[in-house]
Amino acid sequence: MGHKSDIQIAREANKKTIQEIGGKLGIGSADLLPYGHDKAKVSQSFINSVQDRKDGKLVLVTAINPTPAGEGKTTTTVGLGDGLNRIGKKAMVCIREASLGPNFGMKGGAAGGGYSQVVPMEEMNLHFTGDFHAITSAHSLLSAMIDNHIYWGNGEEIDIRRIQWRRVVDMNDRALRQITCSLGGVANGFPREGGFDITVASEVMAILCLAKNLGDLEKRLGDMIVAYRRDRSPVYCRDIKAEGAMTVLLKDAMQPNLVQTLENNPAFVHGGPFANIAHGCNSVIATTTALKLADYVVTEAGFGADLGAEKFMNIKCRKAGLAPSVVVCVATVRAMKMNGGVAKADLGSENVDAVKAGCPNLGRHIENIKSFGVPVVVAINHFVTDTDAEVQAIKDYVASHGAEAVLSRHWELGSEGSADLATRVAEIAEADQANFSPIYQDEMPLFEKIETIAKRIYRADEVLADKKIRDQLRLWEEQGYGNLPVCMAKTQYSFTTDPQVRGAPTGHSVPVREVLLSAGAGFIVVVCGEIMTMPGLPRVPSAENIRLNENGQIEGLF
Repeated sequence: MGHKSDIQIAREANKKTIQEIGGKLGIGSADLLPYGHDKAKVSQSFINSVQDRKDGKLVLVTAINPTPAGEGKTTTTVGLGDGLNRIGKKAMVCIREASLGPNFGMKGGAAGGGYSQVVPMEEMNLHFTGDFHAITSAHSLLSAMIDNHIYWGNGEEIDIRRIQWRRVVDMNDRALRQITCSLGGVANGFPREGGFDITVASEVMAILCLAKNLGDLEKRLGDMIVAYRRDRSPVYCRDIKAEGAMTVLLKDAMQPNLVQTLENNPAFVHGGPFANIAHGCNSVIATTTALKLADYVVTEAGFGADLGAEKFMNIKCRKAGLAPSVVVCVATVRAMKMNGGVAKADLGSENVDAVKAGCPNLGRHIENIKSFGVPVVVAINHFVTDTDAEVQAIKDYVASHGAEAVLSRHWELGSEGSADLATRVAEIAEADQANFSPIYQDEMPLFEKIETIAKRIYRADEVLADKKIRDQLRLWEEQGYGNLPVCMAKTQYSFTTDPQVRGAPTGHSVPVREVLLSAGAGFIVVVCGEIMTMPGLPRVPSAENIRLNENGQIEGLF
C-alpha cells in the first residue's frame, strides 16, 4: 500500500465537489467563487458575516530543524486535521501555497504526502488560483511606477542610489540576483543597479498574509518604503500613488482558497511567505476565518521551530491576536539519526545510539516552544524503515523533557494512523493549559529583540552587528518603528547561522549582515549569515523530470 507515489495517490482520490466541501462549513454556493470543480475562493461578504462567532482552538504544527531526510510537517498537519475529524471533532487545515521556485528546484511540492494530502495536488503546486501571479504583478506594477516616476522628472526627489524596492519573479533564478536596468539611452531612463528576489520574499506577500481585509491591505501597501531621498527621508509607495491599483490586482488573491484533503475534509490553502526570509505562515485571513468555522484549526509554520514557530508566535499571533492551544513538533527517526551524525545513505539501518545523539535538537525545540507558555506534543512521523527500539528512544527522551511523543502513521494509513495523535492533541487543547505570550514586548529596543531571539531561541552567546546596523536600528526607533517585531532571516538547517552545524549547539555568535524595514508588513527583517532572498536551482533541478505523460497527466511532480 505504501509504495505508490504521492501523485498517484492524489490522482486516485475520491474527491467531492467544492460545493459539498463548502457545505460542511456552512458556506453556500453563492459565497464560493469556483476555480474548476475542486477549488474555490470564499467571498469577503461570507468572511464578514461570521466575525462575531466564537473561535475554535488553534493547533500549530512545527518541526525540528529540517534535514534532507524530510520531516513531513505538512503531511502531519493534514494527517492531524483528518485524525481530529475521524475522532468526531469539526476540524480544518490551514496551510501555505507552494512557490514555483522550490517546485522546480529541490524541495518539491507543498501539499503533504502519502495518504495525508490536500488535493488537487498538481494545481496546488502549479499556478493554483493565480494568487502568486497576482502578487508578482502587483509588485511589478510598483517597480514600473517607481522607475517611471524618476523618468518623468522625479518629483519626489528619489535618490536612485537608494531605491529599496527590488523586482520579483516566482522562480529560482540566480542570474537575476544583481542586475543593471535602464540601459540603452535617454528613452529608457537612468541606468542603475537593481535585482530580483523570489515572489514569496516580496513584502507584498507578507502584507497579503497579515492584512485583515482589503482596506487594511491598501493601507499597508501604501506604508511600504520604496526608496530614500538624498536627505535620507523615506519615499513611500503612497507617494508613488501605486497602492490603489495594486489592491485592485490583489482583490481576489486576498480571498482564502478552499480545497479538500484526501478524506474530503475542508482545508484553506492561502499565502506563502518564505520561512527563512519572511514570516513563513499562511494568511491571517484564512486562519481567523477557519477559527470561526471549525472547532479545531490545524496550521503550520515553515521549517524548524526556531524559525517558523518563533515567527508564528512573535509576529503572526501578536499581529492577529491569535493564541495556540497546543503545539505539535514533528520529528522523525531518520532526522534524529542525521542530527546524530548518520549519512543520508545509511539511514535505513537501525541505529538507536544515533537517534539518541540527535535528540538534543528536538529537546531544544521543546524547551523553546514551552517558553511561549504553550504545551507541546511531539509527533513521530512514521517511516516504514523505523524500528520499535528507535521509536522508543525518542519517546523516552521526550518524556524526560516533560512532554509526550506519539507515533503517527498518517502517511501510510491516513486518519486511522493519526487518530492517537489527534486524541492526545484534543485532550491537551481542551484542558486549556496554554498561557501564551510572545517572548519579547513591543516596547523593547530593536537590538534587544534580536538579542532575545538569538540568546533564548538559538542559544547564541552574542549578536555581532557593526555600528552601521546599530545606527540604522536606532534611526528607525527615532522614526517610530521601534515597536515592530523582528523577522529573522537565517538558515533553516541549524540553530546557528551555519547550515552545517546540526544538533543543539551553544557558544556560537549570530552575525547580522543587514537589516531591512518592512514598514507595510510591520516588521524589521534581520538578515543573518549567508541567506539568499533569491534561491538558485540545484545541479539537477526537479524540473528535468516533470512532464506530461501520454494520458495528459503530470509526471515527476512530488
